[in-house]
Amino acid sequence: MTEPGLHVRLRQQGPIPLDAALECAPGEVLALVGPSGSGKTSILRAIAGLLQVGEGSIRINGDTWFDANQTINLPARRRRVGYVFQSYALFPHLSALHNVMEALLEYPPAERERRAREALSRVRLAGLEERLPRNLSGGQQQRVAVARALAREPKVLLLDEPFSAVDRATRQRLYRELAELRRELAMPVILVTHDLDEALMLADRLCVLHQGRTLQSGEPCAVMTRPESVEVAQLVGLRNVFRAGVLCHDESRGMTTIEWRGHRLEARLQPAFAPGMQVTWAIPQGHIVLHRRDRPSRGERENPVSGPVIECIALGENVALTVAVNGPDRPPLFLNIPAHVARRNDIAAGVEIGLSLLADGIHLMPADDSRTPAKPR
Repeated sequence: MTEPGLHVRLRQQGPIPLDAALECAPGEVLALVGPSGSGKTSILRAIAGLLQVGEGSIRINGDTWFDANQTINLPARRRRVGYVFQSYALFPHLSALHNVMEALLEYPPAERERRAREALSRVRLAGLEERLPRNLSGGQQQRVAVARALAREPKVLLLDEPFSAVDRATRQRLYRELAELRRELAMPVILVTHDLDEALMLADRLCVLHQGRTLQSGEPCAVMTRPESVEVAQLVGLRNVFRAGVLCHDESRGMTTIEWRGHRLEARLQPAFAPGMQVTWAIPQGHIVLHRRDRPSRGERENPVSGPVIECIALGENVALTVAVNGPDRPPLFLNIPAHVARRNDIAAGVEIGLSLLADGIHLMPADDSRTPAKPR
């Protein structure tokens, strides 16, 4: 049976190292994230037929676009791909309408114009067909690029940092528009982004890449709160990463107990790590709860720790805290709290505060990650 969607496996030693595997179902948005040079754009170019790699395959809805073993490599013009480049790549001397028509050269002129007008209307640009790119806002230029990508009724839509060239307010509006548009799309959508919040907002699944390798794929919130390795934890921005020892498991309560800096911490049950093992553990900032300084509550019994605030930085409506637990010479805990909570509790640098580390947020990982130079405790 033909498996629908996009299936990609790419391998080569160089000149661009790749060892990547990804899948994206029809109607699904898959976000590729990772630092610069991690191979994100190279993967898009390979899917589009603009880059040929040494090994692997690319299949869409059962059709093979590339298979190194079978010496199949369809040229870009024969791949039904919609590609929105980071810079939009609009022709400056052509109107919005004619920019879209350039993607439809295989059709007769009247059909090209009809399809181009429909595509522009689909992205809410009806009435602006004759404007040149320089007379369009950044957001409108991006919509022309999307209309051009969709006009050929592609089998897959590729978005390479499509929001990076617009201001924050425009970006927020475009997020909403893409979220609405994607409900109509019955094709796989691959989104390349450096912005993890963007990936959380728009993607159904997340694929973390580093140096051309696929490290982890899955539902965005799961990848970002339960990474499979320290390397992934660092790439998705988890700052609270430490070492500990596993003490025991209690299946009846669904708990694993670890020892960290003299504290016995309860975590959700993770029996893959045997008692006596050294592990790395992480906790997202959203699973760290500040104790009220004026009135303790019962909930503060869950993995309580304390320490002085060594840094308190105002970030608009929030405050970023750095807290030393068991001494200033060890890696600290990081958390963000609302500014009004900081004011109400008189929190400032030097103030001793109590915190609860919620058990459900404590995630264990292997400790022997050779790619991680630091050994946090």
